[in-house]
Amino acid sequence: MNRKIKSRLKWSLLIFLFCWIVMAQSCMKFRISDSKAKEEFAQKGLQASFNYTDADETGLHYVKTGADTLPTIFFVHGSPGSWDAFKIYLMDTALLQHFRLISVDRPGFGYSSFGTAFNLEEQSLLINQVIQKENNQKPVHLVGHSIGGPVIVHLAQNHPEEFASLTILAGSISPYEEPKEYWRYLFMYTPLKILMPGAFKPSNDEIIYFKKDLYHTDTMYAALTMPVTFIHGDADKFVPVKNVEYGKKKLAGNPNVKVIIIPGASHFIPWEHFDLIKTHLLTLSGKNN
Repeated sequence: MNRKIKSRLKWSLLIFLFCWIVMAQSCMKFRISDSKAKEEFAQKGLQASFNYTDADETGLHYVKTGADTLPTIFFVHGSPGSWDAFKIYLMDTALLQHFRLISVDRPGFGYSSFGTAFNLEEQSLLINQVIQKENNQKPVHLVGHSIGGPVIVHLAQNHPEEFASLTILAGSISPYEEPKEYWRYLFMYTPLKILMPGAFKPSNDEIIYFKKDLYHTDTMYAALTMPVTFIHGDADKFVPVKNVEYGKKKLAGNPNVKVIIIPGASHFIPWEHFDLIKTHLLTLSGKNN
């Protein structure tokens, strides 16, 4: 290979890396603007409120639909993601007959201090401030998908008196089922970090935190005396269904544990099995639907 070809390859590689770094900061944010979301709700004849609040100097963003006089279903998304992971639920007219529906951008994602990773305790404390701000003295039901699962578990462990039920969708709650994934540390503690695109950067960092944090939640399950439902696919390649067995063992003293295993279902059950999950959520109203 002559010197000219080597020089071209070198410059091509540098240009590619530069473009990738620029794209990494601007793409793959997994979020939707309030204006676009507002249009989508309006097209269905629905109104939603788009809210920003400061919690311990951390900006948090969340979306709310439904009457403030009703009990609340509070949704917590996975990693990466944002509030609109549960947009179809916030738009569902059957759910809106019985519940006020709130979905939050977890800290570090969407429009909640995007790009900064927070550990499990920090996330729980911050999200609980949103819940307290929206307190209408009605029951609050927590729903968490994937990493949102341990977030709602920790929320309820810290404040068990505040929540009427937990629904854990493909939740990564077991510290013993977590893969080691040592490669993640390269993208947190070395210059390779700048190569992580958009929301994958806080996602990578928080997953490192959570792998350690789960050992703390492991010691606190006795606080969960409210109804807890596990919904999981037995073909989930991201979060093994063994997480459900772990949860059942930790909650062996809780008589109000329900398990729904979906045969052949993947990790993406909130969208691929919307009707099943919606049916479960409607039972939380305590009425025949």
